[in-house]
Amino acid sequence: MFETLGSLTASPWIYALVAVSIVLDVFLPVLPSGVLVITAAAAAAAAGAAGAAGPVPVPVPEQVPDILLLLVIATSASVLGDMAAFRLGRRGGARLDRAIARSRRLTRAHERLGTALARGGGALVVIARFAPAGRSVVSLGAGKTQRKVAEFLPWSVLAGMAWAGYSVALGYFGTQWLGTQWLGTALSVVALFAAGALAAFLVRRPPPAAATAA
Repeated sequence: MFETLGSLTASPWIYALVAVSIVLDVFLPVLPSGVLVITAAAAAAAAGAAGAAGPVPVPVPEQVPDILLLLVIATSASVLGDMAAFRLGRRGGARLDRAIARSRRLTRAHERLGTALARGGGALVVIARFAPAGRSVVSLGAGKTQRKVAEFLPWSVLAGMAWAGYSVALGYFGTQWLGTQWLGTALSVVALFAAGALAAFLVRRPPPAAATAA
């Protein structure tokens, strides 16, 4: 899998692939958008290390992902996907209402999100960005609860920057530290999933007031 993704990083289409994957994974959380970002960042780190390897010539791909451009694209695509889901949540109608009502987890998440945004604290939006399907629940929930764009958008931008920065840093610095692209990519993906598991735990945990009352 990593070899296939690695070959894609040598193509200028990697940016479009990353952007489309990130936008769509708010609706299809199974898409490997984080893996794509990490792999592209790892390829950039590996190419940089090869170019600075010394007197021994090392082949370097002609197309190497630019780290800053990758970071900007990943952040922008994340916000764009969030806002698409946000709009869908606002206009979802009775079908979305029924889908939410059938899930106790979705109902609780939407209630928590509404309370957090009403108090001016959207840290939940940032945390949920790392959780599997958390981005979908938060973005749809913010739209469904009729939150204002000004309440949701700044937190979506911060969440996108945090997630993109973490993913790019994992791939880039992990590969530089370990010195091997495939190992750096593999361990970075594990670290990304670990952050997702922690985020999922924090999102599901009841707020302090509810825990005290219980």
